[in-house]
Amino acid sequence: MEKVVIFGNSSFAQLVYYYLLNDSVFDIMGFTVDSEYIKEDQFCNLPVFPYEKIEEQYPPSEYKMFIAIGYSVVNTIRAQKYHDAKKKGYQLISYIGSKVNYWPDLKIGENCFIHENPTIQPFVEIGNNVIINGSSYIAHDSFIKDHCYIAGSACIGGMVTIEPYCFVGMNTTIKDHVIIRKMGIIGQGSVVNSDTDEKGVYSGNPAKKIYHNSLKVKI
Repeated sequence: MEKVVIFGNSSFAQLVYYYLLNDSVFDIMGFTVDSEYIKEDQFCNLPVFPYEKIEEQYPPSEYKMFIAIGYSVVNTIRAQKYHDAKKKGYQLISYIGSKVNYWPDLKIGENCFIHENPTIQPFVEIGNNVIINGSSYIAHDSFIKDHCYIAGSACIGGMVTIEPYCFVGMNTTIKDHVIIRKMGIIGQGSVVNSDTDEKGVYSGNPAKKIYHNSLKVKI
């Protein structure tokens, strides 16, 4: 079994640990976070080590890593740790749950996490560091680029492009051929019928831009 250390000590990190423990071939050895965020020396009954010295405890030649951070600041915090772990030499694992409905031609990058019950049609490509929640639907020929977060029950039409650092809310519908521009936020329940603007925040049916700078919006 491949040995893995999880970055994080949040509820999402606990969820990742549970999925990997019960539905993967990975052997979870422990957790790591920046030293200032260490609350206790154990998490989920496994040791927690300072990230600043993680190579000493879990050398990248022997261990892999998963960055278990959510969508804060339009996924940029997770992206920063993703790039930093790569610089340290770690290979980052991806998890596709056993209950995911997908085809063997799926292209998927590193540090991706796909929860149970999404349907992913043929010819879909998923970049690095992407989280896809349960019961989502991703139609054929769509491309979800790096550092995105797709919330539960989102419906993404065919030939859609979701550019890096986007957040797509629960029960959102995105029409075929639409482009969600970089760092966009789509509010829950929205219906997107046309291309969006970079850093735009959209909501409603049909979706309309309600704010111009996603970096200043707390999701």
